[in-house]
Amino acid sequence: MGNSRSRVGQSFRSQFLPEEQAEIDQLFDALSSDKNSPNTSSRSFSLKALQNHVGEALPPEMVTRLYDGMRRVDLMGKVKGPSENVSQEQFTASMSHLLKGSSQEKSLMIVKMISATEGPVKAREVQKFTEDLVGSMVHVLNHRQELRGWTGQEAPGPSPRVQVLAAQLLSEMKLQDGERLQGPRWLDCDCDRAVIEDWVFRVPHVATFLSVVIRKGLLILSSSLDLTTLIPERQVDQGRHFESILDVLSVVYINAHLPREQQHRWRLLFSSELHGHSFSQLCGHITHRGPCVAVLEDHDKHVFGGFASCSWEVKPQFQGDDRCFLFSVCPSMAVHTHTGYNDHYMYLNHGQQTIPNGLGMGGQHNYFGLWVDVDFGKGHSRAKPTCTTYNSPQLSAQENFQFDKMEVWAVGDPSETQMAKGNKSILDADPEAQALLEISGRSRHSEGLREVPDDE
Repeated sequence: MGNSRSRVGQSFRSQFLPEEQAEIDQLFDALSSDKNSPNTSSRSFSLKALQNHVGEALPPEMVTRLYDGMRRVDLMGKVKGPSENVSQEQFTASMSHLLKGSSQEKSLMIVKMISATEGPVKAREVQKFTEDLVGSMVHVLNHRQELRGWTGQEAPGPSPRVQVLAAQLLSEMKLQDGERLQGPRWLDCDCDRAVIEDWVFRVPHVATFLSVVIRKGLLILSSSLDLTTLIPERQVDQGRHFESILDVLSVVYINAHLPREQQHRWRLLFSSELHGHSFSQLCGHITHRGPCVAVLEDHDKHVFGGFASCSWEVKPQFQGDDRCFLFSVCPSMAVHTHTGYNDHYMYLNHGQQTIPNGLGMGGQHNYFGLWVDVDFGKGHSRAKPTCTTYNSPQLSAQENFQFDKMEVWAVGDPSETQMAKGNKSILDADPEAQALLEISGRSRHSEGLREVPDDE
């Protein structure tokens, strides 16, 4: 049987290590021997066989896309139209292209997964493929229970965050004239192989999501898939139920822009839901805790925030460095990095009479790209037309906004100093915060969260 493979099939096979090829062959043997799959030869498999193998691990439309892409592979360049079933050579070549191939080879398979025609595909077809891909990635990781503590899609039907991330990925596509694929008027544009190839090359998430869908959906070569930098481990202290503003797709998007050494773990430092609506609580929980991501949701359901590359410190000067950025995740996803115009990356002040008290990122006093006021629950995002530090537009629905939900997540591993800081309550670490809480009449949330010291 091995001798019956074409030379082209053998060249595809060579991209796999021997142990990987053995796993590919084993899966093909299982698919081609499916007794519930009618009208197939002993060396091919049907859509029904693939559906039986995958079960509920992938949405049906993605299973069909994978199958159609495989049976449209023409190894010899002589076939007019797709084959009825998938041969061993087609299966090996498809897996080789999708899992080991270059951007050119991946783009070939993507086009075949989108359309049966050889010519260009419409942008709206690429949009639908991208939404299916993003949704399938979340679906399969949720099915395999590998979301690492984050929540995926729970309601049936298209998820708004799936559509938002797909739109962001698609916005990175450049048409032949160099223009970006943005707005409804572009959906009827033609996207040829060169456009798709360039997109796959420049937007790594496309290939990464395909790899996750295939490896976890088909349970093939999944042991070599490392999810730690794609989806960080979610850590929340005190064992309390906590529903984050962020879903897994928002986290995946933000996480991809963090320094690599900080992508594997997010630890909750502050949540207005758990720790109260208090600026003193915010300061007490986030200072001297290392790099972190702050995110909030305004009353108009816009979700946005910023990455602080250095520990927050309460002081009247700007702080941070050019690794900081601002971002939005709803109603659209975008990351805004430094412009070099100034160094107003981070600002945190408290208890001053003559300069603003609050948390800010970018811009200048009273005109921040993102501002959380000391009067917790109020803020602003000012940009006419953009923030000078990050080139970000207005992130909130209203320039002066109100919010109830805010979270701050430390990213990466804490240092020993940061861990020691984390073991203290804000009431221990900041007596002024305790006094301010009492004067303001707000509840002392930390008192109820103290744990009994361990005697061991």
